[in-house]
Amino acid sequence: MRHFLDINKTDPADLRTMIDSAASMKSARAGRPKGAPDDDQPLKDRMVALIFEKPSTRTRVSFDVGVRQMGGQTMVLTGSEMQLGHGETIADTARVLSRYVDLIMLRTFEEDVLLEMAEHATVPVINGLTNRTHPCQIMADIQTYEEHRGPITGKKVTWCGDGNNVFASFAHAAGQFGFDLTFAGPPTLDPEAVFLDEARARGATVTIERDAARAVAGADLVVTDTWVSMHDSQTTRERRHNQLRPYQVDEALMAMARPDALFMHCLPAHRNEEVTDAVMDGPQSVVFDEAENRLHAQKAVLRWCLGV
Repeated sequence: MRHFLDINKTDPADLRTMIDSAASMKSARAGRPKGAPDDDQPLKDRMVALIFEKPSTRTRVSFDVGVRQMGGQTMVLTGSEMQLGHGETIADTARVLSRYVDLIMLRTFEEDVLLEMAEHATVPVINGLTNRTHPCQIMADIQTYEEHRGPITGKKVTWCGDGNNVFASFAHAAGQFGFDLTFAGPPTLDPEAVFLDEARARGATVTIERDAARAVAGADLVVTDTWVSMHDSQTTRERRHNQLRPYQVDEALMAMARPDALFMHCLPAHRNEEVTDAVMDGPQSVVFDEAENRLHAQKAVLRWCLGV
């Protein structure tokens, strides 16, 4: 049984297989009407539970559409319907769900919930996001970079902003795919050291740089994310804005990167906060290809987990 819990927990050869599979499936769908099923139906008669303790647009729609395109069916469950860990243990929920469905995708807050689900489930479990990591997003990002610029191995990726869960999965990917990673952000929002140390142990060059211009110099890919969460108070929002304002990605900052550098953002974006309109809508931005590739990358993850 194959869980997809984090990029660093998955063999690099399997990660490469998934990226190549995603690209192949995207190519095969070129010219098809949106939402049309694939000729190949590897998930025919399969049921996938999509559990959302944390709300979502891209994750929910892309997984739902991807399963349906491959011939499967989905059951979408929210945190209010499930009440994971409240009244019934997560372990028991995992055991019960495994009797009904063929795979579980979980988008939750605490990583421990995901790990306990995977420990006790007898079907594959996919990490749709936790507060610590977001591996499905980074699989789509790798696919997007490579379809525009070729192999990401040996390239320089610069992250501007908060050392959040998306950055953590970028650090995991740096170690597995062999690219260099620079974090540009204030010391109060540094990523967890364990993510940096593990990437370095796998041979990646990982750098922390406080000056945004120096961090972006020579970058092949510049990435950012929202500065605030939907759950943050107004006071927290103001404090984070003050800390992160020097790391806004604007045209002047992008000009420090390589001329053919790409810009990515996992969305949703707060335009003219972490990134300006000119960059988001500019020629170096691939944010909407990136969003589309959530569909294809996750289809590849689903197939890998189920061995189909």
